Amino acid sequence: MVTIRKKNIKSKGYYYLEHSYREGDTVKKKEKYLGTVLPKNIDEIKKTFLQEIYQEKWYALFDRIKQGFSSELQVTPKSIQEKELHTFMIKFTYDTQKIEGSTLTLRETANLLEKGITPKEKPLRDIKEAEAHKTVFYEMLQCTKDLSLDLVLSWHKKLFDQTQGEIAGKIRTHGVAISGSKFLPPTPVEVGLLLTEFFAWYNHTKRKIHPVESAALAHLKFVTIHPLGDGNGRISRLTMNFVLHKHSYPLLDIPYENRNSYYHALERSQVKQNTSIFTQWFFRRYILENKKYLKQ
Repeated sequence: MVTIRKKNIKSKGYYYLEHSYREGDTVKKKEKYLGTVLPKNIDEIKKTFLQEIYQEKWYALFDRIKQGFSSELQVTPKSIQEKELHTFMIKFTYDTQKIEGSTLTLRETANLLEKGITPKEKPLRDIKEAEAHKTVFYEMLQCTKDLSLDLVLSWHKKLFDQTQGEIAGKIRTHGVAISGSKFLPPTPVEVGLLLTEFFAWYNHTKRKIHPVESAALAHLKFVTIHPLGDGNGRISRLTMNFVLHKHSYPLLDIPYENRNSYYHALERSQVKQNTSIFTQWFFRRYILENKKYLKQ
């Protein structure tokens, strides 16, 4: 988090930007001198300062991951690539559905999506939505269009057409709350403008910020708007992987077992209106999940 700190030296005030972050077991600090008077464009200076820190601390690691991932693909037979992607799809479908309350186990999800074996005594909704998620996942990877509201709503419609047809592919017109969270999503009146701003932001920044950061922010910003009656988390995680895949970076699964830290990072970012809280969490998770590519 970037903060403004004032230092008084011999009765004179000097302003600094300060950012602390953890690296291993130690806390490191970066500072930027602002002057004796706070600049009027302080928000822009903060963004630039944070980008400089990200570039120094994270971006080189992301690019090494991409390089290692690309090198591995070049020597991996197509059939093995397809098998690994299929395995990822099953785990991603299980985790993203489980985070939202699905009762299917990982084994039940695998049997359903690999062999067509329908689990007994499980809600039909959980089964249908898992099957639909598999379809949408592969369509998302094959999509040649760029991110847009029409694209996102088409994913949502396919995800929920068989289980919640009344909300499938539609922007919500009612208020919502996030169970267990202190954050209250925007009202229905605000949603339309916020979505317009979201896609304008994406189109403006997609070539200006690092793709991994773009994926993290797309996830955070979309789920914060919470524009859908249900499935906001699932759509935001598909959006995240859409951005990563479009730029040839490895995909990311957020494990159900790590949901508490995930929820906490999202909520703190939303309540404090500070995107860096979630992006820092996302960056660490992305590196952890893809550390094998750093060894190549």
